[in-house]
Amino acid sequence: MISLTRLNGKPLILNAILIELIEETPDTMITLTTGKKITVLEKAEVVVSLVRTYMQEIGSVRATIQSRDTEGS
Repeated sequence: MISLTRLNGKPLILNAILIELIEETPDTMITLTTGKKITVLEKAEVVVSLVRTYMQEIGSVRATIQSRDTEGS
């Protein structure tokens, strides 16, 4: 889960695994795999950084890298 801020200043905890698309229009709009759209104050690059950190914390990134390494064997 990652912590973000809605446009009205209220905090939001988002399941990063559900993120499908992040775009700046100029506000940052996050589209989830469910089709729901959420607009946040943080810039897209900040959201991406938070997602990467979260994925590393839960071991998702490491598992993906290891999976790719073993596919070539």
